[in-house]
Amino acid sequence: MILIANGEGASGVETAAQLLKGGAPALDALEAGIRLVEANPDVHTVGPNSWPNILGTLQLDAAVMDGTTRRCGAVGALEGFAHPISVARAVTERLPHEILVGEGAARFAREIGAEPSPPRSNLEEETWRAVVRGKGIQPDKLSSDPNMPLIDVARAATDPETVRDTTVYLATDANGNIGSGASTSGWAWKYPGRLGDTPIIGAGSYADTRYGAAACTHTGEMTIRTSTARTIVLYLKLGYSLDDAVAAAVADLAELKGGQQGTVVVHAIDSNGHHKVACHQPTKPIFYWLWTPDMPAPERRSAESF
Repeated sequence: MILIANGEGASGVETAAQLLKGGAPALDALEAGIRLVEANPDVHTVGPNSWPNILGTLQLDAAVMDGTTRRCGAVGALEGFAHPISVARAVTERLPHEILVGEGAARFAREIGAEPSPPRSNLEEETWRAVVRGKGIQPDKLSSDPNMPLIDVARAATDPETVRDTTVYLATDANGNIGSGASTSGWAWKYPGRLGDTPIIGAGSYADTRYGAAACTHTGEMTIRTSTARTIVLYLKLGYSLDDAVAAAVADLAELKGGQQGTVVVHAIDSNGHHKVACHQPTKPIFYWLWTPDMPAPERRSAESF
């Protein structure tokens, strides 16, 4: 068994590890851990306490994948619900689809009785208003005028080095099944409807029990273009070692031209119990969490840099 989670996932790793230790399936452990991250009021990049888009509306993304069946479930631009990770998992269990977005995702969440979001705190509301005012725009006008141009406002307001992150979990359970899970609010102050890599299976996360799993954080615009998570698993299928698979995927990222460029953190495990967490173009130290059965508790470790 093995569990890895990114640094943002700290509040859920102990619970996820204990569930795995007790024999829980990988997806049960991942979902339980990520729900705790989503509920953490001190986390502003995952769950209902996150920074909103440029209109002040919170839109959340999440995904899960069962590496044994390769069924996946994802939601994008979900509004009004506290735990997008559970809504994403319900997609795999209750629909013939793999991804729902926008109003369709919200309709499905209501239909299954998903927990609604709590009222937004003053911190998120006032921070959004301060950011908008700092760009010379009145917040009430921005949210009330459907014809107001947003392109330049969103570009100016977003600081991609400081206001985006995701939580990702990868696990192998006692039966050897591998799963992945991810949840995020995406970029703070993003253009409405923006999807990053989290709900895009194969870009933000991917799991295949035969070979391994991978998940990414930070600049999703880059991993979408290279299908980073699926690429790592494919390299494993082709016989690469985990180290070489991650290095090759990072090299693919480094060859991108134009578009949004920035940090990408890759988290990966293989079917032999190995793991690797590597960072492309880091601007600060990156940490992650690791648990295996020989550890009394999850350990915080430093990611490698490429």
